[in-house]
Amino acid sequence: MAAAQPTSLHASSSFRGIWLPLITPFKREGAHTPVDHTALRRLVAHYRHSEIAGFVICGTTGEAAALEDDEQIAVLETVLAESNGLPVIAGLAGNRLGHTLARMDALNALPLAGVLTPAPYYIRPSQAGLVDWFHALADRSAAPLVLYDIPYRTGSTLTLETLLTLAAHANIRGIKDCGGNAHTTQALIADGRLSVLAGEDHQLLSTLTMGGHGAIIASSHCRPAHFAALYRAVRAQQLDVARVLFHALTPVVKLLFAEANPGPVKAWLAREGLLEDVLRAPMTSASPALAQQLVDAVAAIDTTFGAKAAQGTSVADAA
Repeated sequence: MAAAQPTSLHASSSFRGIWLPLITPFKREGAHTPVDHTALRRLVAHYRHSEIAGFVICGTTGEAAALEDDEQIAVLETVLAESNGLPVIAGLAGNRLGHTLARMDALNALPLAGVLTPAPYYIRPSQAGLVDWFHALADRSAAPLVLYDIPYRTGSTLTLETLLTLAAHANIRGIKDCGGNAHTTQALIADGRLSVLAGEDHQLLSTLTMGGHGAIIASSHCRPAHFAALYRAVRAQQLDVARVLFHALTPVVKLLFAEANPGPVKAWLAREGLLEDVLRAPMTSASPALAQQLVDAVAAIDTTFGAKAAQGTSVADAA
């Protein structure tokens, strides 16, 4: 199949702000755990007015590795139908190029803002092989690519030289930065060709203050308006406000990753009445003790910033 041609909308896309990597809700039906599309619609409605920049669907937090290809398309279709125009990025991971390109063809039929894609996992190709891989995907994609640099999951590190080479491709427009290298992060921001999005929640403030463009962070499931306010505060050079918000959110961030993601996120959302606390094997639910700690930690944030701030109306004033 010929390479896809990005639309003018895609060509002008810029990835900024706080993007929510939405979980995928399941329901238990005997031994089966089908996707709960009713809960999925409820979640999208809950978050679409929460000041997030958009949704990232079928990523790590969305348990994409546990979803069949057709399930992923169905999840994306549900989110797109309910998102009320809020942009949607689709996750796309694989290690067989032909199959991954075929999945890209299916994504090309959807009105996506972007495609988030990591290095091919497990096989650990050379840097030249990684460049070829991402070029093939970028050539095929109708939406701009957001690179997903997460070596502790894929087994491959994208070097700065490789990332700068990839930045020259017209259809590679951003990076979710989980590489853990502050020098690389700074160099990409200084280069200016990619939107640099923090992917490690605890590095949100440092990435933004270096000039990063936003974040894709699982912790924004909990009081996303606070994360959006932090982003706006940095953009406005209100660093005192940003620091207060970041330090207030840090206990929740730590708890959300105290056990395997997305177990803690789902446990908290279940206690909010938004879904069933169901994950697909080998992922497991968070411990009851951790779930209660999360409830208490979010309640402490609400106490600090007030009920209006919890809805995103006066966070900066409260900070």
